[in-house]
Amino acid sequence: MSVPSRKLALSALLREIADDSAGRERISIGDLLTALGDRAVGALLFIFAFPNILPMPPGTSTVLGAPLIFLAAQLTLGRKPWLPALITRRSMSRADFQALMLRMGPWLERAEKLLRPRASGIALPPMEYLIGFVCLLLATVLVLPIPFGNMLPALAISLMALGVLERDGLWVLAGLLMAAVSAVVVSGVVFAMVKTLLFLLTQVLQ
Repeated sequence: MSVPSRKLALSALLREIADDSAGRERISIGDLLTALGDRAVGALLFIFAFPNILPMPPGTSTVLGAPLIFLAAQLTLGRKPWLPALITRRSMSRADFQALMLRMGPWLERAEKLLRPRASGIALPPMEYLIGFVCLLLATVLVLPIPFGNMLPALAISLMALGVLERDGLWVLAGLLMAAVSAVVVSGVVFAMVKTLLFLLTQVLQ
């Protein structure tokens, strides 16, 4: 698989990978890592986070969460994108990847029309490391079996990932705001779950 131009929009780049009829029948995470080049961390954070915003089969957030944790940790530490072989070998059929792009592509194309470099200091180191740490916390929440604990964190990660990718500080700020909202919502859900569990235990022990 050839490495696309750095200047190609992310949506166009992903469609090119999906529609590459001369390519492999299956597209691995390693293929995406290579094709995305120096954009891999921000782009893959978005690719793995965004499906969790959409209606997906149960357990999807757990599968997609592991790469998110690795990538967010690397963004926090300012490291080059790297994933263990256990993750890079994971793959999906080209047809499934094309179907994913049909769902994700229009949203990404709309976002790209709004994204542009502004307030870039917010999307650059050392702020980028803080963004990575927030994404790491959100990714950890996302993999946990918490009701309503995946959509808002995934949206927050997606906004910040695109902000970092395009050096758009306003999108990073929007992502941080969404992260705060998701923290409040998830904390409320966890509190309600704990309170319910304690009530049930009290009833059983009486």
